[in-house]
Amino acid sequence: MRKLYKKKTKEAAKTAAKKSGEKAVSATQKVGRAILRFARKHPIAVLLTIVCFLLVVTVQSCVGGVLTIGGGMTGAATLSTYLSDDTDIFAAEAAYDALEAALHNELDNFERRNPGYHEYHYELDAIGHDPYVLISILSAMHEGAWTIGQVRPILAMLFDLQYTLTVTVTVEIRYYTECYSYTDPITGEVDSGCYDVPYNHYICTVKLKNFNLSHLPIYIMDEETLSRYSIYMSTLGNRPDLFPVHAYPNASYYRDYGRHDIPPEYLEDPVFAAIIAEAEKHLGRPYVWGGFSPATSFDCSGYVSWVLNNSGWNIGRLGASGLYNICTPVSTANARPGDLVSQVTSVSVL
Repeated sequence: MRKLYKKKTKEAAKTAAKKSGEKAVSATQKVGRAILRFARKHPIAVLLTIVCFLLVVTVQSCVGGVLTIGGGMTGAATLSTYLSDDTDIFAAEAAYDALEAALHNELDNFERRNPGYHEYHYELDAIGHDPYVLISILSAMHEGAWTIGQVRPILAMLFDLQYTLTVTVTVEIRYYTECYSYTDPITGEVDSGCYDVPYNHYICTVKLKNFNLSHLPIYIMDEETLSRYSIYMSTLGNRPDLFPVHAYPNASYYRDYGRHDIPPEYLEDPVFAAIIAEAEKHLGRPYVWGGFSPATSFDCSGYVSWVLNNSGWNIGRLGASGLYNICTPVSTANARPGDLVSQVTSVSVL
């Protein structure tokens, strides 16, 4: 009885589904025939409807594309633009200037405030900084906008790292000459002469070391923060109007790189061709002291190390002296394109 009931139930379900499908097909056919009749009677209306539909789809696609492109451009502009208010930017620069002015005043009046020495010797670096370096550091460390109240501790930290003032006192035994003359009251004989008298001679040596503000980021930033700093320096925060150019010991002054025609026969050397291909990818990047990759930008030795590491060698990150030490000296007559022209203080590719 159970088997028979199941069989009857399945047959009933199939019959119902068939009838439902036939009804759906019949309804669809009726709608289709109605649309065809309407299209034959009103062809212009149908054509306008199709055109309007296509326009809506096209506009939606264009708007979506524009929003995507615009979003990317906006994001890139935001990453490279100083987001703080001008009042805060100028206040930070003024606060750092004030710290430097106080240091200048201390040195100008050092002897008056520290009397008692026989000699004063001075070994002083120039005082000054590039304001774009300062504002780029602050913006990179705060990942965008900041206020003067937020950055005052950072300004003090940067100043202490940039300037090192040391006072050293040395003592030398020196002599002065003292003379005498004595007349014997009885005999009238005169005894005279001179002798040396030792004394402590105090020499005060004052040294001021300016480490250069643009050299600090590599020591106080991780790679991500250094990358942000590099972006700000490459664009000057999209605010070249903020500070006068060339008025400071600056890293923001853009020095255009030299362009050279390479003889075609040089490029027949695959080693040289690989070096040039990699080197030319990164022309125009800002100089970032200690920079070692496209993300952080480069200094001279970082640039040379990157190029060599990505064109067939594996030398790691070497400084100027390290690159010098791995070179094999050759005569000028035997130098080839791609050789390093190396000094202890800087390196470049021939």
